[in-house]
Amino acid sequence: MKYVITNAKVVLPDRVAEGADVVVEDGIVSELREAGRPVPERAEAIDANGGYVMPGFVDIHADYIEHMASPRPTSIMDFRMSLREAERELATHGITTMFHSLSLYGVSDFDIKPIRAPENTRRFIDIIEGTSRSSHLIRHRFHARFEIDNLARAGELEDYLRARRIHLVSFMDHSPGQGQYRDLEIYRKTLKGYRNMSDEEVDRLIEERMRTAKLSASRISELAALAREHGISIASHDDDSVEKLALASGFGSTISEFPISLEVAREARRMGIHTVAGAPNVLLGGSHAGNLSAREAILDGSIDILCSDYYPAAILHSIFKLHREDGLGLPALVRMATLNPAEAVGMGGEIGSVEPGKKADLIVVETVDGDFPVCTAVLVDGRMVISSHYRRAA
Repeated sequence: MKYVITNAKVVLPDRVAEGADVVVEDGIVSELREAGRPVPERAEAIDANGGYVMPGFVDIHADYIEHMASPRPTSIMDFRMSLREAERELATHGITTMFHSLSLYGVSDFDIKPIRAPENTRRFIDIIEGTSRSSHLIRHRFHARFEIDNLARAGELEDYLRARRIHLVSFMDHSPGQGQYRDLEIYRKTLKGYRNMSDEEVDRLIEERMRTAKLSASRISELAALAREHGISIASHDDDSVEKLALASGFGSTISEFPISLEVAREARRMGIHTVAGAPNVLLGGSHAGNLSAREAILDGSIDILCSDYYPAAILHSIFKLHREDGLGLPALVRMATLNPAEAVGMGGEIGSVEPGKKADLIVVETVDGDFPVCTAVLVDGRMVISSHYRRAA
């Protein structure tokens, strides 16, 4: 199939080209050409209606699939249905490559998520892998989020790494007193939001969790070396100090997910480490855990990747919010959700920018209600997977 996207403003890595058509042929972007030329007979025209053409979003951290599969603590939906319905929604928000973040937890203090049981993780990985051999809308990948106090599942993680069933691995520590919960009052409030506990019970649980055994540095190093051997990118999580950042870098981590402070985010960028913030943080005006403000860090230049985290629509809307309210240029903002994450996971040569020779993962973004951005066309590998037509009032 050959397409020519016309009447568009094309968001390139360094500028917005207002007088260009995008030609798609055999699954790739074959040409960026001057607007106004006739559409070839065997090509289908896609009218962007004056909207933007940009690369599809590459979302490297999102646990939304866990919600789709288990919307209530005691409810587990059919996994195939969960993934199929999730990808339809993800595509409408412009996400064309999704790293489904499945958590390998031991014990969670906050809520019970049966979806995180080992047998369910294995079933989901099978389904994610199966999409590449069957019909699918978007590109699915597996991001293993491994909690380092989960000693019982370290062997499981090793097996997945050896079998190359993982595309990104992050090492996490959500225990109280450090990382996301270095402020114990935040931990207490969060815990009480989930469970009916007295202050004494909360204090006892915190003390117990702070004594929980964790993987040794040598064991983490072994697992990280195995990931590097198989070309799997490594991320650290909730880095709360420069020292912890340096330790993670020593393991081979090239991505810092949700650095806790501006100081840590700045140091990570100075070290050449990619830094990830959640797009919902931008929309909400700050971190729900009282940590780094994504907007502040983006304005500071110390965050270079946006992910949806838990709310798929957030990437598109955070980009346009920062563009509209803070005057940031669209090329730099779009790179944070496309080329930068693609490069962080070793896919930058194939996807992440509108360039001849790259895969035609493209989205058309128009506005309704004056300033509300919506995806009206989505192409993955040069095939149209979503097309929406907003009806105008009489």
